[in-house]
Amino acid sequence: MNEILIKYISEDLLNNELEENLDPHDDLLGSGILDSLGMMKLILFIEHEFSLSVPPQDMIIENFMSVSHITTYLSNKDQS
Repeated sequence: MNEILIKYISEDLLNNELEENLDPHDDLLGSGILDSLGMMKLILFIEHEFSLSVPPQDMIIENFMSVSHITTYLSNKDQS
């Protein structure tokens, strides 16, 4: 799951503009890797790629701060 998200962010949202490879623990918003529009595109990708719905109440920084936070959120969502 990490690899799918990192590939999408790097290739589709950033057009490979990062100087270094994206790490699963990189802060996506705080470091400026993604802006709010990029985050919404990422959430739409997640909903489509993993066939699930992310309700507005789940669109919080704690769930989408990094790729590792996203995979934890998705894993917990799968178990519910």
